[in-house]
Amino acid sequence: MRILPLADARDLPVWQRPVPLLFLMAFAMPIAFATWSALLNNFVIEVADFTGVEIGWLHTVREIPGFFAVGVIALILFMREQVLGVVALLMLGVSTAVTAWFPSLGGILTITMLSSIGFHYFETVNQSLQLQWIEKGKAPQLLGWIVGIGSGASLLAYGMLVLTWKTFDLSYNFVYLASGGVTALIAVFCFFAYPQFEAPNPQIKKMVLRRRYWLYYALQFMSGARRQIFVVFAAFMMVERFGFEVHEVTALFLINFLANMLFAPLMGRAVARWGERRALTFEYVGLTIVFLAYGGIYWFGWGVVLAATLYVIDHIFFALAFALKTYFQKIADPGDIAPTAAVAFTINHIAAVFLPALLGYLWIVSPGGVFVLAACMAVTSLCLALMIPRYPAPGHETVFATPLAAPAE
Repeated sequence: MRILPLADARDLPVWQRPVPLLFLMAFAMPIAFATWSALLNNFVIEVADFTGVEIGWLHTVREIPGFFAVGVIALILFMREQVLGVVALLMLGVSTAVTAWFPSLGGILTITMLSSIGFHYFETVNQSLQLQWIEKGKAPQLLGWIVGIGSGASLLAYGMLVLTWKTFDLSYNFVYLASGGVTALIAVFCFFAYPQFEAPNPQIKKMVLRRRYWLYYALQFMSGARRQIFVVFAAFMMVERFGFEVHEVTALFLINFLANMLFAPLMGRAVARWGERRALTFEYVGLTIVFLAYGGIYWFGWGVVLAATLYVIDHIFFALAFALKTYFQKIADPGDIAPTAAVAFTINHIAAVFLPALLGYLWIVSPGGVFVLAACMAVTSLCLALMIPRYPAPGHETVFATPLAAPAE
């Protein structure tokens, strides 16, 4: 296992450098995860007769590993972050591949837990590596490209489902095996084809909680709570209320990620030009309107076209979440990135552990009320985002800190 200082990576072939590795991993993860997501609602309803209660419990179980993402700090005492990321990606792929082998409530919850460990630990480490390996000046643009590449991989997975699901009468087992297997193979390639890159700033290998990061922690908490409602109930609504079949849900996802693939790089440039505060303000205002409109679908009987349109717009707004990463990169001590990524992932998932299960019961009584609650969370996030300064930096993490001079353009 060759260890190479990050500064020496420029001597490698272009495809073997750190940023292309980030691109490749960003491509590999959604192949398994997007396929799992596209099939999930139909799979659990058709195979296991899930209602809103069971789907809420499934997503609660799925988010438990996210809550314990802080365990990454203990694991990197014994293995390199890059190795941990690849191993977690492999675990996600293998678990996705065997999902259809466990068609009962207990089996689905168990395999979901295993795939979720892979997903959340990969995402924690991947976020840390991105902020360590990408220069601050290039971060918004490159993170936008990473989001776009991930959306492209999802688009590929969804496109294949739309074209082949009914045409070849595919089974859940075949699709899960194929998608999870591809992700697992790419993870093995990433392990053997790339050297181990050594970032210039050693990471602190213990839990880090700093008072000056409080606004970042608060934004992460609200982001996790708000996103759970979208992830759990927006797609479930399309199946339960409007009777979407697998290929129709997948077509909606395909449109989603085509839009993200096109707009994410542009959003990266917008964040670089206008700053994190304006980008996040735009996101949260938009999400508030979208969630209120979701509630209107139930209260006023608005139709499927509006619901599908809102779902796509919702997803585009969520793509701006990488502005939180660049905000943290600007205010953080370089050695804090890995441990804080783990802590932030845990904070992001505090609400995720209990919110889906509780809202599953509210869903039975008032689906519209679930989305009004999400709108309230978006408004709270908006108030927090307005506390981000125009030019974040260490010592100037919020608008309440001593103002700094604006950097030269």
